[in-house]
Amino acid sequence: MALPLTLRSALRLQASLVLAFMAASSVPSPLYAIYRAEWGFSPATLTAVFAVYVFSLLLALLTLAPLSDHLGRRPVVLGAIALELLSIALFLGADSVGMLIAARLVQGAATGVALSVLGAGIADLDPRRAPLINSTAPLLGMCAGALASSLLATYAPAPLRLVYLLLFLVLLAQAWLAWRLPETVNARPGVLRSLRPRLAVAPNARRGFVRAMPLDIAVWALGGYMLSLGPTLARQITGGQSPLVGGLMLAALTGSGALGSLLLRARSARSLMRLGSAALAAGMGLVLASTFMPSAGLFFCGIVVAGLGFGVGFLGALRTVMADALPAQRASLMAAFLVLSYCAFSLPALAAGAAVTHFGLVATAQVYGALVMLLALVALLGTRAKAALRTAACHG
Repeated sequence: MALPLTLRSALRLQASLVLAFMAASSVPSPLYAIYRAEWGFSPATLTAVFAVYVFSLLLALLTLAPLSDHLGRRPVVLGAIALELLSIALFLGADSVGMLIAARLVQGAATGVALSVLGAGIADLDPRRAPLINSTAPLLGMCAGALASSLLATYAPAPLRLVYLLLFLVLLAQAWLAWRLPETVNARPGVLRSLRPRLAVAPNARRGFVRAMPLDIAVWALGGYMLSLGPTLARQITGGQSPLVGGLMLAALTGSGALGSLLLRARSARSLMRLGSAALAAGMGLVLASTFMPSAGLFFCGIVVAGLGFGVGFLGALRTVMADALPAQRASLMAAFLVLSYCAFSLPALAAGAAVTHFGLVATAQVYGALVMLLALVALLGTRAKAALRTAACHG
């Protein structure tokens, strides 16, 4: 049997797996225009396809997330990869909306299991850097997946097949390496009991969890809209019809978020939340302005600034939530935080998809953007109020 990976190699592999899973999750977004052209479905159906993925992911987080605390990290990582490979096989064979929904259903379960076990595994190996890795790797993954998908759809043959085939090969290679992951927790009884749907936020972590909620909801509400209806909005504002337009928009959003997180990682959690809130509100203001006076430059500028708020704000929120977590609480706390994030990711986007059929894409985007701005401003005021209270206490 091959020797286990070193701790450094194991950390890198788990970070790359987060990146791969999130890349796979964003690959379909730039392709929705092609699916719609071939199969003829509405924006409401599009957001339903998106919502199926997120609800499956949430169900996995609610039931399967604690599995790795009982069975060990490695077998659960391998199970998540197997599910993801099955979903990619379904994408490769998809010839109808029903097949697309089935693929997204399986992919959601795979991603939910993977994010919780990999997030906990990364924290096991490097607690200090885990929040940065767990916030940056998903953004880099979504950026890479959206950009690769749109580029291949525009310039390569078989736009609905080639990108999935490449993903399949990458995950196969990662699965081979994952057999060598060192185990970081001891198996313990209670597997069946752990499958009961529940959320567990330890008392010592609740204050940070509540403090991070407004900003976390704002950033993921933005992400959900942009991954479902964002490419269509980008094409309408810019006048471009290529899948590359949507891919570039998603890459600008997630790429600026990842870059901002890396550049500002030395800042405190409170400072990151304050900067993230301000950038998210400012970026959404620019995006809203671009819907009233259509401008590709203004739109992409707003997306980049909002993306900076997305990445920096999420890093600050994650650090705030995980700051007081004990090792035995990490998997369940990470799952609870991800449930919050993905509820914000899916429910508003689903409502927006229904609203588009009645009020139109641009009007829906304007209301949605205004609500995201409002949440970001609430989060900003909250961080400022906290800082003012602390200053008053020090001087008092």
